[in-house]
Amino acid sequence: MARLCVNIDHVATVRQARRTYEPSPMAAAHEAMAGGAHGITVHLREDRRHIQDSDVAALADAFPGLLNFEMAATEEMVATAIRIRPIMAMLVPEGRHEVTTEGGLDVIAQETRVREVIARLHAGGVRTSIFIDAIPAQIAAAHRCGAAVCEVHTGPWAHAVHDHGDDCRSPAALVELDKVRLAGEMVQSLGMQFNAGHALNFLNVGPIAALPGLNELHIGHSIVSSAVFLGIRAAVQRMRSCIDIAAPAVH
Repeated sequence: MARLCVNIDHVATVRQARRTYEPSPMAAAHEAMAGGAHGITVHLREDRRHIQDSDVAALADAFPGLLNFEMAATEEMVATAIRIRPIMAMLVPEGRHEVTTEGGLDVIAQETRVREVIARLHAGGVRTSIFIDAIPAQIAAAHRCGAAVCEVHTGPWAHAVHDHGDDCRSPAALVELDKVRLAGEMVQSLGMQFNAGHALNFLNVGPIAALPGLNELHIGHSIVSSAVFLGIRAAVQRMRSCIDIAAPAVH
């Protein structure tokens, strides 16, 4: 069954709204792990809108071998990743004016740069993933660049489900699910690890979690949102239950 890595960025978003010390991303990470998470994910953005450098350093020390570090392919972030040595660094697109990551990295448009960054991270002992749309040409480019992992963008699937009455069986949703499935098959056929994430929640995670060969899910916003009512530990436990129930049978 797929592993669950919990993104705690938006715990820091609440903290930064008051520029204070609470709620604590560190406490949230401990609660997520107590609830059954397999790892912790953070995105250190250029504008430091939520997670701060001090958070990354503290989390890397507290969770060795469990921290996934989302980053833009910049010199600053490459240096940070090599210094903190996360279990994985995931290259993502980043725009100052976006509310959240809006799509996969356009590897084709910056293939030379991505290849260079991955080589440097590899030399620094850091395994690299790319957040990517379910587009075969982009997956092929990620493979050429030396990515070990592709995290397939599930936003289009999640939005199709939501836009059709939270119906995971609507024709529009099934089209998007098939794109993710085919992308996952291609990722695996090229020898890369198949991960998935973005906009997943209790209602839509099941069909994604059931996809063959899926290794890891990265989920944050819906868990933090549910934690307002349930608490983080209970929200993670509920998400783990949704994922585990959907896991494909092993014969």
